[in-house]
Amino acid sequence: MLTEERFAKILSILESMGSVTVQQLMTELGASESTIRRDLTALDANGKLTKVYGGAVLKNAAYSTRDDEVVHRKEQNRESKEIIAKYAASLILPGDFVYIDAGTTTERIIDYLPHKQAVFVTNAITHAKRLADNGCTVYILGGEFKAVTEAIVGEEAVASLEKYNFTKGFWGTNGISLQRGFSTPELKEAMVKRKSMEGCKECYVVADASKFNQISSVTFASFERASVLTTDLKQSEFLKCKNVIQI
Repeated sequence: MLTEERFAKILSILESMGSVTVQQLMTELGASESTIRRDLTALDANGKLTKVYGGAVLKNAAYSTRDDEVVHRKEQNRESKEIIAKYAASLILPGDFVYIDAGTTTERIIDYLPHKQAVFVTNAITHAKRLADNGCTVYILGGEFKAVTEAIVGEEAVASLEKYNFTKGFWGTNGISLQRGFSTPELKEAMVKRKSMEGCKECYVVADASKFNQISSVTFASFERASVLTTDLKQSEFLKCKNVIQI
């Protein structure tokens, strides 16, 4: 296959999938690893795609390196967040031991809880107060308070998660990528998200459509690690995924 033909094929695959690994391209194109890596470097230099570790993503996949304050995020995509949160709440059964991550969509889950017979753990002070006010049993992690996201983060929070085994958990995310997984801008918060997922049987990421094909600084889980609850999703590469639940 000629170089220009490979370039066209790579871009076509990216257009349909959003992201792709070197291994996938080697299989699709029947080319060597060195050839694929050289092609990706050339296409990245020409502004056709964005080369990332282990593969490439669409040029329009956005990168973010900082969090918006909670007060601003609460007003974004309100209708979608309500739909997602209501569905997420319906998954919580009596007797569940549930982790609820800090976040504006995860907070809305509390509005739709169908009963009080589940026990909750959270790293969000606001979430903990609202759960307690609703008559639920709730435990809050200890550690450093991050004002921007109103979350408890850091090594102490990670250590306190060691003892927990959750039946279900719900997480927010800043970015969702097939290649780079679920990501967030800040390392200490990513550590808590990663550790809480490790101790959970059923993991759900709650995210409106704006989070797809977005990449933040730190990946906290692979794309396959959790089911994604979303709505109004248009990207065909994600709609094909079995772990994406469009409500």
